[in-house]
Amino acid sequence: MFDFSSFLDLPLLWAGIIALAIFLYVLLDGFDLGVGILFPFAPSDDCRNRMMSSIAPFWDGNETWLVLGGGGLFAAFPLAYAILMPAFYIPIILMLLGLIFRGIAFEFRFKAKGKMQKVWDYSFHFGSLSASLFQGIILGSFVEGITVEGRSFGGGSFDWLSAFSMMTGIALVFGYALLGSTWTIMKTENKTQEWARQSAKYILIYVALFMGLVSLWVPFLKDQIFERWFALSNLMYLFPIPLITALSFICLYRALYKKREILPFILSMSLFSLGYVGLAISLWPWIVPYQISFYQAAADSKSLSLMIIGVVAFLPIVLGYTVYSYYIFRGKSTYQHEY
Repeated sequence: MFDFSSFLDLPLLWAGIIALAIFLYVLLDGFDLGVGILFPFAPSDDCRNRMMSSIAPFWDGNETWLVLGGGGLFAAFPLAYAILMPAFYIPIILMLLGLIFRGIAFEFRFKAKGKMQKVWDYSFHFGSLSASLFQGIILGSFVEGITVEGRSFGGGSFDWLSAFSMMTGIALVFGYALLGSTWTIMKTENKTQEWARQSAKYILIYVALFMGLVSLWVPFLKDQIFERWFALSNLMYLFPIPLITALSFICLYRALYKKREILPFILSMSLFSLGYVGLAISLWPWIVPYQISFYQAAADSKSLSLMIIGVVAFLPIVLGYTVYSYYIFRGKSTYQHEY
């Protein structure tokens, strides 16, 4: 069997692949979850129809990256998987139920009429809202740290419930709503677009508040995070991240008021990217914060080598059809009765 460990840092490579998959999931599924969060607040049924049509070609494909992230964690870092899954069983199940319910509502809404369409409208909304909320809660609890005893989870079933995790859950809901509103600006016109633009202006305020709160809170969770961000030797390298984040907020605010269509969505994605980079810096090199590094949790090098062959073969295909689908369905969406 091939063993690439002699010239490749396989644990680091696999950590990068999983981090990339999660990042792409957050960006790509984030905007369609955001559309679902905003859905019942749209000013008319026609607006809601156009919003749903704008994500119809993409929403299920976007969840591919969640499967890759979870499956990659199980295969490449089995120790981390064995610890993290028991820690987050309840919120993960609730998140998946939200995603499933949202998918069912999406399909049924296109066929429903009258009152039943309203039922599926709210089902789509609450499925998106609950999935987003529990994703944020999982993230917050993960950043706070996991109780580990030996090589297994040593905490309780509800350790994931805390003030910080609830705050990050609400923060992610607003973050996804910002992505959803700027996506709607880009993909729709007239009344729907103007409503989405006004919504984005209000949501941006809450996103700025929550990003500031998270940025101030995280360094005080662990001394090592505080030292990493505020040590004099690191300030020169890390200071550009909050500076660029602040500039991105200003640029996004200006783009919304100048009624730009594509730039707000790009800047919204850049805010998520900067936040993701900040968390990666804070958590490096832990895959089970702050107990087990990704090197300690990695599978045998021969297993990692075998799996990397599959990734090299199939990841370009997944990326290719994702890019192609966005290219084919570029431009403004229009409501069609058929789906």
